[in-house]
Amino acid sequence: MKNLRIITTLFFATFFIGCTTEKSKTNQKTGNANLVASPSDTLTKHLKPFRPELPTIGLLMFNGVLQGEVVATSDVFGKPDKNMEQIFNVITIAGTEKPITTEEGMRFIPDYTFENCPKLTALFVPSGYDMYAQVHNEKMVEFIKRKNQETEYIVSNCAGAQLIGKSGIADGHKIVTYIGGGKQLQKDYPNLKVQDDSLVTFVEDGKFSSSNGNLTSYISALNLLEKMTSAEHRKFIESYLYIDRLQNWTK
Repeated sequence: MKNLRIITTLFFATFFIGCTTEKSKTNQKTGNANLVASPSDTLTKHLKPFRPELPTIGLLMFNGVLQGEVVATSDVFGKPDKNMEQIFNVITIAGTEKPITTEEGMRFIPDYTFENCPKLTALFVPSGYDMYAQVHNEKMVEFIKRKNQETEYIVSNCAGAQLIGKSGIADGHKIVTYIGGGKQLQKDYPNLKVQDDSLVTFVEDGKFSSSNGNLTSYISALNLLEKMTSAEHRKFIESYLYIDRLQNWTK
């Protein structure tokens, strides 16, 4: 009888401890679930839906792309108007759905590929330190040619001018590339009117515009922004980005 009481006591003790442990695990799971849900909720309000009625700005990407030239354009066109309303779709496009690794080592996930890219109002063509693979990428060059038929604007920054030259879409038009790259660009693509990159930072000719790249990518983006909106909105965005503080900076 004594042994039976001991066994019964151990059974209920084990049962109680087990229930308490499971309850604790359940509470931990519930707590973790709440923690996971919270960041998701925070993210949602920052996502900008694709709205077909808005102009769409396409940012071409590829492995080794200079991320600043992608970020500059998204910085300018991704900001809202004074009423905090979205006025552009800003999308990234690459030849693959897989993450793109930039020259600086960051990884960007493309929104679209060459095959499913929606209609664009403007296409921005950035650069990389080694453009050989891009210039010899037939799918990329064909994508630029195809999008030239529907876009109102094509913009290249830095060595992105080599892709423009290879595509032939800007033959007979003025273009500028990175500082020191103009002579080779003119030699490779004699039909382009390559400008003196030691003197010219930005040039516009018809639907085509180009810059030296790097931080001057903001100039090409802001110039097009003004054309597509107004001088007032450009000033608003420059203020939003604190560019006015860079212009008036003192110690």
